[in-house]
Amino acid sequence: MPINIRPLTVATFPQHLNGLVALLQDAVDSGASVGFLPPLAADEAREYWRGIEAALPTGHVLLLVAEEENGELVGTVQLHLATKANATHRAEVAKLLVPTWAQRRGIGRQLMHAVEELARQQHRTTLVLDTLQGAGSELLYQGLGYVAAGAIPAFARVGNGALEATVVYYKLLPERP
Repeated sequence: MPINIRPLTVATFPQHLNGLVALLQDAVDSGASVGFLPPLAADEAREYWRGIEAALPTGHVLLLVAEEENGELVGTVQLHLATKANATHRAEVAKLLVPTWAQRRGIGRQLMHAVEELARQQHRTTLVLDTLQGAGSELLYQGLGYVAAGAIPAFARVGNGALEATVVYYKLLPERP
């Protein structure tokens, strides 16, 4: 089934809040290392997304969603634009989320292509992201040309309480003429 990837704005955000909450809960509760521990309460997820909603008007946080033709949310990703004077060429890719029931359909890859295009539109040529070492997402990022800069041991606490390593990746996008 084809998907539509589009940015959310302050005006369009509210209609997707419940879907974003469910998406974050699904990711965390299935073991994704995205800043929360399972089980993730709906109120905590909602508070996180309200913070993203509040950041949208600044233009420093850009949010993309992927929807099926019927409007069902099947993924999201964020682009956080660096704002320091010496960093206006950089951005961080954050919170690539695809619900467990929709994984392995190429949605994550499509979202990554879309966020890279968004970065180019914002004149960002250096992208960074991080992911749990050994996570399936590493293969996705490597397949898209991201390069591992290194691993930080004992970086993220996971659901069982253990501290796990996180790998930092980067990708240099070609500048547009």
